[in-house]
Amino acid sequence: MKYKEHHPLVSLGLFFIVLGVVLLTATNDLLGLGSVRDYFTWETALVFIGLLLLVNLRFTGGILLIAAGTWFMLEKLLFEIPPLVKTLYWPGVIILLGISFILSYLFSGKRKSVIKQ
Repeated sequence: MKYKEHHPLVSLGLFFIVLGVVLLTATNDLLGLGSVRDYFTWETALVFIGLLLLVNLRFTGGILLIAAGTWFMLEKLLFEIPPLVKTLYWPGVIILLGISFILSYLFSGKRKSVIKQ
């Protein structure tokens, strides 16, 4: 499997396209979500940067930022986080981190075969 890494300008371009579409939607209240300030918060910034990292195949950092941003959004949106979510959330994140290390290895072009002598 041959992998070609994204150029940083492609990621930056995608970032601005998505940001523009989101701002257009938010300023015109097309989704009926209320004020722009209600959903442009530091928590959503964490999730958005995490998604940008995932697009660039930076799995570990992306998952950590998305998990942290989502956790803080849950605390803000829900008065009380359900017990099942509390018990499964961070173990699930740790499992995803393990998967991300494996995916990072598989997508990196720097794999070396291990030869035992």
